[in-house]
Amino acid sequence: MHRILLCLLLGIGVTTADAARPNVLFIAVDDLRPQLGCYGQTQIQSPNIDRLARNGVQFNRAFCMVPTCGASRASMLTGIRPARDRFVNYLTWAERDAPDVTTMNTHFQNNGYRTLSLGKIFHHPQDNGDGWSEPAWRPRGVQTYRLEENQKLHAQNSKKKRNPKRGPPFEAADVSDDAYADGVLAEKALEQLQSLADGDQPFFLAVGFFKPHLPFVAPQRYWDLYDHDRIELPQNYSVPENAPSEAIHNFGELRAYHGVPPKGPVTDEMARNLIHGYYACVSYTDAQIGKLLDELDRLGIADDTIVVLWGDHGWNLGEHTLWCKHCCFETSMRIPLIVKAPGIQGDQRRDHLIESIDIYPSLCDLAGLEQPSHLQGDSFVGVMRDAGSTWKSAAVGRFRDGDTIRTDGFRFTEYTAAKGKLLSRMLYNHQLDPNENVNLADQPQQIETVEQLTNELHHVNAAGK
Repeated sequence: MHRILLCLLLGIGVTTADAARPNVLFIAVDDLRPQLGCYGQTQIQSPNIDRLARNGVQFNRAFCMVPTCGASRASMLTGIRPARDRFVNYLTWAERDAPDVTTMNTHFQNNGYRTLSLGKIFHHPQDNGDGWSEPAWRPRGVQTYRLEENQKLHAQNSKKKRNPKRGPPFEAADVSDDAYADGVLAEKALEQLQSLADGDQPFFLAVGFFKPHLPFVAPQRYWDLYDHDRIELPQNYSVPENAPSEAIHNFGELRAYHGVPPKGPVTDEMARNLIHGYYACVSYTDAQIGKLLDELDRLGIADDTIVVLWGDHGWNLGEHTLWCKHCCFETSMRIPLIVKAPGIQGDQRRDHLIESIDIYPSLCDLAGLEQPSHLQGDSFVGVMRDAGSTWKSAAVGRFRDGDTIRTDGFRFTEYTAAKGKLLSRMLYNHQLDPNENVNLADQPQQIETVEQLTNELHHVNAAGK
């Protein structure tokens, strides 16, 4: 409404289609698992995301397609499923793996939206660059570490010819929010919102926050929100019973940081510091998200704007002895997803099984755009409006040799070699074992369940090729 009135006052033409179309604020958060107050994690302070959940629809069982950033983002932004040779790792380019596909940003641009990318949206900022109204923007000249000793350590470690490392995996510095990249990003997003609100086009503003991705660096005050002595290791700080070797990795991403041993477990104190740092970074990013939500209100455009908050994949905080992502356990696959949209009642929760490729068609429906024919996900707008709507029975994803399917009661994963030879399987009963501690795949009484889930997994993957 703000945009329409401004156009009328200034004598600027505005079409009926443009006037009716809502803006989109698309917020992506790197490595954010549902470690949030609104998801029942009461030890976490995330008041701004919790506020968004109170005003929107929170999806309790949403899952990524691939638990690594580049591949996950490429799949979601193209709206097509990953495969063994498509959307494979963090270095994925969507425009190379799916060159003939119209990505989400391009589709909105083609339909009259001003599209802008700030921070990390695609893994590579140049990916699908023509789909943005301006070149994708990221903070420049912001140092990773703020403490001088960590800056020196990072510089020294990076120069090593053998086994170069980064600085420490965490840092608490008594600095302002804009001393780190996400604070700078938030300030840029506020500037863009102010400019876009005065424009004569609906906008699609994508803001990709970097934290809580490693290293866990955040201003001291966010660390101070948590009592270090009360940080606990997960109850399942051990490999699941009967888990195959393919399921457990060496969390090489973490081992690239100073002080982390090259193999074996980290010390309990380092584990607590990592968990503490992750919590601090979640609260730090939450504060930046709050600035954007406040600005929508201040500008008077909140009621005309769809807000999507999405995590690109989960993250392991010691569960099953794992850190980072890169696995087919629930901790890596499950993501937060909250959508606030004009005309849809807020403060609602949905337990439907959502795949991240469902976001693209859903945003098309919410914005009144025709869905491109290539999309392989489903619009969940009907589910937002009516909790009793019919919906799919499974969410499917993959990582490297593992293909995984999540149904209402089970998670089943099949590991295969390149030519399809079966390597191993995992089956977890989520009614009895929600933390996935006992692999049931080889138990005789589960033969029928394994066969059924294998067939369903193969059927979905075959349809997605």
